Amino acid sequence: MAFNFFRKSQPTETKKEETRGVPHYVDLTVKNIIQETKDTITIVFEQPPTGIVSYKPGQFLTLIIPIEGKEVRRAYSLCTSPFLDEDPAVTVKRVEDGLVSNWLPANLKMGDRLKVMEAVGHFTLDYSPSNKRHVVMFAGGSGITPILSLIKSLLSQEPDSIVSLIYCNRDINSVIFKDELDRREKEYQGRLHVIHILDTAPMNWQGYSGLLNPEMLKKLFDRIPDWGTKNTTFLMCGPEGMMRNVEVLLAQYNVPKEGILKESFVQGTIDKGTKKEPAAEELQEREVTIRYDGEEYRIIVPPNKAILETALDAGIDLPYSCQSGLCTACRGKALSGKVKLDEEEGLSSSERAEGYVLTCVGHPLTDDVVIEIG
Repeated sequence: MAFNFFRKSQPTETKKEETRGVPHYVDLTVKNIIQETKDTITIVFEQPPTGIVSYKPGQFLTLIIPIEGKEVRRAYSLCTSPFLDEDPAVTVKRVEDGLVSNWLPANLKMGDRLKVMEAVGHFTLDYSPSNKRHVVMFAGGSGITPILSLIKSLLSQEPDSIVSLIYCNRDINSVIFKDELDRREKEYQGRLHVIHILDTAPMNWQGYSGLLNPEMLKKLFDRIPDWGTKNTTFLMCGPEGMMRNVEVLLAQYNVPKEGILKESFVQGTIDKGTKKEPAAEELQEREVTIRYDGEEYRIIVPPNKAILETALDAGIDLPYSCQSGLCTACRGKALSGKVKLDEEEGLSSSERAEGYVLTCVGHPLTDDVVIEIG
């Protein structure tokens, strides 16, 4: 991807923490490639003979792509619902100069096999047929991908719940899943309400146009059914600017933070030249013990490297995806010692309190660091 966009999920504190074991990998065969827009494709995978791919609505898969002799990892959200869709699928949008996001549509073919890490992510909901709630969703651009998975799942699993979607795009030709959203809005008439907003609208456009600013947001809220904050959940996925405006408005309406779940596609920092450098005066070379998949490894972590990077350089095949401290695929529990994190937003406060760390942005502060992964 051009700027290596990855997901930054912020789970609500009341949500039960995700239980994880050792991450699993599977080879998936490409069943179909769907051209959604000029610069966006959906990759549909066959279910593997080893068993059904397990995932929750809104989660993402990590694709491991061999490019120029190296394995490159990128996380892409599932657009499918485990309740409705026979096969899992992810959606990839081209980004200028993006390594993987341009390689996939240019090179991937039906019948190709890709190594994939199991689905992870906090940007999901629990479902119950007895629920009666209003879920208000904000999406921008390719942020619609996990949102579509959540919409399909909620409408099928909760017959008394409704969804309002506010979806922002550059122009009419860049609206991903437009036909599907139109079809589902008709199918679930009265339960799904979609409001499109275009930066640049065509002459005959009857909807909203321009950037999603505070004034427009207030007008939109007048069109959305009011079920009260206790029965309403707010989800958002898209550019940081859009989500900041939404958060400001929700704060004005006194919406509690536990009723808001967000995930942003943010610029990754895989390139070593752009990584946030830790404060050198706090760090020094230290030994770290890693327990993973029944084995124990000891590595010497220099002050200018993270724990994960050091382990990978030593040939230890630990799980990871974004290398930015956002996707949490590299999460482990510090059984002892202290670890400094360059980025903490991928973890909830309860995870941090329990001692969980992210090895891709973690640096040992003491000589007794022991991290258990899985």
